[in-house]
Formats: sequence, structure tokens, C-alpha cells
Amino acid sequence: MTYSLQLYTLRTAIGEDLPGTIKRVAGLGYTAVEPYNFVATADELAEALEANDLTAPSGHAPLLRADQDEIFEAARKLGIGTVIDPHVERSHWTSEEDIKATAEALNAAAKKGAEYGITVGYHNHEFELEERIDGVSGLEVLAGYLDPEVVLEVDTYWAAVGGEDPAELLRRLGSRVRFVHIKDGPLTKDDKEQVAVGSGRMRVWDVLDAVPGLEAAVVELDDFDGDIFTAVADSLAYLNEGKK
Repeated sequence: MTYSLQLYTLRTAIGEDLPGTIKRVAGLGYTAVEPYNFVATADELAEALEANDLTAPSGHAPLLRADQDEIFEAARKLGIGTVIDPHVERSHWTSEEDIKATAEALNAAAKKGAEYGITVGYHNHEFELEERIDGVSGLEVLAGYLDPEVVLEVDTYWAAVGGEDPAELLRRLGSRVRFVHIKDGPLTKDDKEQVAVGSGRMRVWDVLDAVPGLEAAVVELDDFDGDIFTAVADSLAYLNEGKK
């Protein structure tokens, strides 16, 4: 399993200096990253990744709201094997009919992605777990309608905020989960309260032990009240230390 970094974590720095930020990420010891909204920066990002021996196993893009061919072309340029839609509005999770429609849209995107040799996935926030259909979380209802080719990237922090035991959720979803987001904090909805991995309330190793076949565990801080590069470095150091 690879430890990756969701580049949204460093969005401010990337906006100021993309090549320099990518070089700094590699210098911290990361070998993989997860780009976001990468169509606009694909050429510059591809050059930076190659120059720093970084791979991008996965990437976030609004597949259900933007030009899919454009997204898949950019993903192929970056070597991204799985393109993950990061967000479907909460209003689409309140009925089984709406969830099924989202699944069908993801299934259709996956068929197009397959033409490019790319897998399609979905990433959750807290509301997909908070919303229930006959006692079953919206995310699990979605999984039941997805084609086998569509994967999930479970954001374990937001799953916990949404009221789930992330490790139990991962075990129920099984091999459908190919990626997870690893983040830490007090398990509240306040992004700025997130902290370096290993410094908060998340049972990180229970989560990682629950899905032995992961392609990548992706470190992310949605926001942070402090030096973000220190938090990014401390997160990887914690994960590498625990792996020994």
C-alpha cells in the first residue's frame, strides 16, 4: 500500500508555486499524490510529477458535472489510474431514487473511463453517512447500485463525523474500497480543527487494518490552523513509524 497526499491540502501553496510545492512534497518523503481539479494544470503538473519521481494513482475531478473526455485525457497525461468524483450535493442523498440516479451516472462515467483505461470512483463526506434509507446509510445504498467496476474512496474522518465506526463501515463495504482518506482531529465538522495524522481522535490503525487490499491511503487536511507543511510531514512520519 502507498501513502499518498491529497494536493487540495496544499492548494494555497500550489496556487502560488506549483512546481516548487510538488518538489517540497517529494522532499518530505511522499512518493505519490492525489491531484484535484487537475484539467487546468495537467501539463505543468505532469512535468512537476515526473521531475520529482512522484506518481498519482488517483485524482479528484467533478465527473458528474464537467466534460468527462477532457478529464480522462488529463488523467491519462498524469498517469492517474482512478478518477474519483469528490462530491454530490447532500440534496441528492435523501431518497433511494436520487441515490440510484447518482449510481447510474457513475456507472456511465465508468464505461467512458474504461475507454481510456481509467477506473472511476466516488469519495464521501459526512452527509452520505448521516442520510439513511430504511436504516441504511446513503453511501451503502449507493454501493448496492454501483457496477462492480466502480470503486469507493472512503473519507474515514468524515465517515466518523457522520456517525459511523469507520473500520466497521470499511469491513461492510469490503473490496469495493480501493482508497481511503486518512485525516485526524476532534471528529467535528470544523475543518480548521483538523490536525496532523496521529494527533487527534481517529483510530487510524484500526481503519488501515480494516482494508488490507488498499491501493493507497491518502493523507488530507481540509484546512489547518498552523503550518500546513509541518502537519503534512508529521502525518507521513506517523504513518511510516507505525508501519515498522
